Amino acid sequence: MRAMQNDMIDRGQLQVNVTTINNIPIENVNISIYEEGQPTNKIEEITTDASGQSEEIDLPTPPVELSLDVDNIIQPYAEYSLLMEADGYEPVNISGVEILSGRMSIQDIKLRPLLEGENGEDFVIPAHTLYGEYPTKIAESEVKPVNLPGEIVLSRVVIPEYIIVHDGAPSDSTASDYYVLYKDYIKNVASSEIYATWPEETIKANVLAIMSFTLNRVYTEWYRNKGYDFTITSSTAFDHKWINNRNIFDTISLVVDEIFDQYLSRPNVKQPILTQYCDGNRVSCPGWMTQWGSKSLGESGYSAIQILRNFYGSSIYINTAEQISGVPISYPGYELDIGASGSKVQQIQEELDRIAQVYSNIPRIQADGIYGEATKAAVREFQRTFDLPQTGIIDFRTWYKISQIYVGITRIAELNP
Repeated sequence: MRAMQNDMIDRGQLQVNVTTINNIPIENVNISIYEEGQPTNKIEEITTDASGQSEEIDLPTPPVELSLDVDNIIQPYAEYSLLMEADGYEPVNISGVEILSGRMSIQDIKLRPLLEGENGEDFVIPAHTLYGEYPTKIAESEVKPVNLPGEIVLSRVVIPEYIIVHDGAPSDSTASDYYVLYKDYIKNVASSEIYATWPEETIKANVLAIMSFTLNRVYTEWYRNKGYDFTITSSTAFDHKWINNRNIFDTISLVVDEIFDQYLSRPNVKQPILTQYCDGNRVSCPGWMTQWGSKSLGESGYSAIQILRNFYGSSIYINTAEQISGVPISYPGYELDIGASGSKVQQIQEELDRIAQVYSNIPRIQADGIYGEATKAAVREFQRTFDLPQTGIIDFRTWYKISQIYVGITRIAELNP
C-alpha cells in the first residue's frame, strides 16, 4: 500500500538538471511539481539557472524507518510528477519521481527542440524493485566459459564509456536499445535496486556487485555472442533493473563516482565475477548476496569487502580495471590542490576553462600549469554544479567528472564546427 499523505512526516530533497540532447544546459526551464496521482495539485514551481539546474527543494516523504525495515509493507518513498517546459523545446512529463527521507534526489532530463505536431514526451518511473513485483533472477554460472569456438572475449578488463541497454527481455525485439554512459547506468540500477538511506558500506558492496556483473557482460560479450546487438538488458530475470530517465540519489552517485573503475575478482580468474544477488526477503538465493542482508551487515559495522565475502566467500577481492575508455588523460594517482604544478594541472585547467564556456557560473581560468586560488575556485564551483563535495581539490571523482563533461562538450563542438 502507498504511504498516505498524512504519513509524510519527513523531508527529502530534489534537484532537477536540464540540458539539450547535446548536453548544453538550458536556462529558464519552468518545472511544475505535483503530488503523484494529483495532476491538478501543483505543490511547487521552480526554474533552472544558467547551469540548467533548479534550486534544491524540500519535499515531504514517509519516515526514514520505512526504508530500513525489512518487514515493512508500506511504500517507503514519496512519489511526485514533474512537468518541464521551456520556450522552443518539447515539454516533458515524468511520473513516479522517488523522494527518500534525508536524501537528495537528482533528476536529469534532456529536452528536444520543439517540432511542429509534437506534443512532448511522458515517462513513468515504475516501483522500486524492493517494493514492486519483478521477475526473479535466473541463476547463471558466476564465471563464463571463454574457450568455445567463435567466442569473443576482450583481452583485458576495460571500463567502457557507453553500454547499450536493451529495455526488455533479450528476445523482445520490440524493446528499445539505449546508449547509456557506464557510470550513469550503474547509478540508475543502484537507485532502482537498493535504498539510498542504507549505510555507505552497504551501498558500496551493492555497487561493486552491480559493476562486476555488468563488466562480466562487457568482458565476455555475452549477448553479442548470442547474436544480439546490445550489452545488457533491463530485465531482472536476466540482468538488472534499469529505468529510462529515472531519478538517482546523491549517496549512490557519490559512491559510484568514487569506485567506478573497480570490480570483483577471484584468484586465477581473469574475467569480472558475475555477482548475482536477490532481496533476501521475498526471494532467497543461497550463495548470492542478499540486499537486505547486506544492509544489516553494514549497520553492524562491516566494510564493503567484508559484506561481499560474507556472501560470496573469502576468495573474492576488489580489482581495478586496466583502462577507462573515453577520457583524455588518466587520473595522476594523487590529488591536485594549491601549490601543485605541471602538465596534469595544465591539462585540467584547459578542460575546466572549456567547460566554463558552456557552464557560465564556473569562472574562466588561465591554463598556466599552476594550481592557484583561481583554479581552486573554479574547481569548487564545478563540484557544486555537478553534485560533488565542494572541496576545491581535484580528487579521483572530480578528475573523471571533469573529463566526462569536457569530452561531452568537445565532442558536440566537433560535430557542429
